[in-house]
Amino acid sequence: MKFIFLAVLVLFLLWSGYQTRQHPQLKFNSLTDRIANPLDTRLRYRIAEVDPRFKLSIEQVKSISQQATQIWQDGTGQDYFVYDPNAQLAIHLIYDERQIESEQRREHLSQLASNQQHWQEKKQQLDQIEQEIMRSKQFLDLKQQQLNQQIQHYNQEQQNARQHPSSFANSDYFQQRQRDLEQNVQTLQQEINQYNQKIAQLNQQVDELNTLDQQLNASVSQYKQRFKPHLFHKGLFNGKQIFIYEFESEDDLRLTLAHEFGHALGLAHAEDAQALMYPIMKEQNAAHFRLTQADRALLQSR
Repeated sequence: MKFIFLAVLVLFLLWSGYQTRQHPQLKFNSLTDRIANPLDTRLRYRIAEVDPRFKLSIEQVKSISQQATQIWQDGTGQDYFVYDPNAQLAIHLIYDERQIESEQRREHLSQLASNQQHWQEKKQQLDQIEQEIMRSKQFLDLKQQQLNQQIQHYNQEQQNARQHPSSFANSDYFQQRQRDLEQNVQTLQQEINQYNQKIAQLNQQVDELNTLDQQLNASVSQYKQRFKPHLFHKGLFNGKQIFIYEFESEDDLRLTLAHEFGHALGLAHAEDAQALMYPIMKEQNAAHFRLTQADRALLQSR
């Protein structure tokens, strides 16, 4: 009986070693799991804790984690993971200064977007005012031209009247004409003054817009300086557990989990900036991600 037990144990160890070489992720399953499921090569995992400050329930994180594992299944046609509430490999969502910085980054970005929208609206308003002023300038130029013609005509009439007194109206006519012209000159001057005031106001608003533009550029520069693209320190797989420290959205969390699952499969980082296993979160399509050839190559070479 003892010999049979030892033989079975040796066979199991040989089989287990072979399986682990073929499927490195199995070493993170418990011995109990491997005995109970000798032919199941999937990595078993569970959600252990979710800090309530993330405002996500364990069930929500479980769903997102399953979406993360689906990325691997869709990209390879193989099922590498299974959720098991009793699994040895546990996922922890830890809220610390990294998530605080992430929230500050989103707030800063939201404020930038608001400021950019305000700048754009003010720019559109000034463009409209400038167009109105250009139309006013054309109208004033036309009125100035018409008034000059009226004055020339009036002067010509006076000259003719002096040369041919009997052919023209009396002095009352010229006095009325002169009053009308003076009134027209005064009206035109008022309109020119109003036009100049609009120009001054426009120049002031342009200065304000330029100041806003400088402030916006400074804010963008500060944002880029403070919130640079960063390594996947937002997540960590330490060989026993997965820790998630920071994410910006559910899409970001899903991709971060998928990245850490990749490490659990025994994968290192990729050099393709669009790959899931690239160490910097920047160029990946978080909302609609698909495994790249670089990710699949890492799987084949592990």
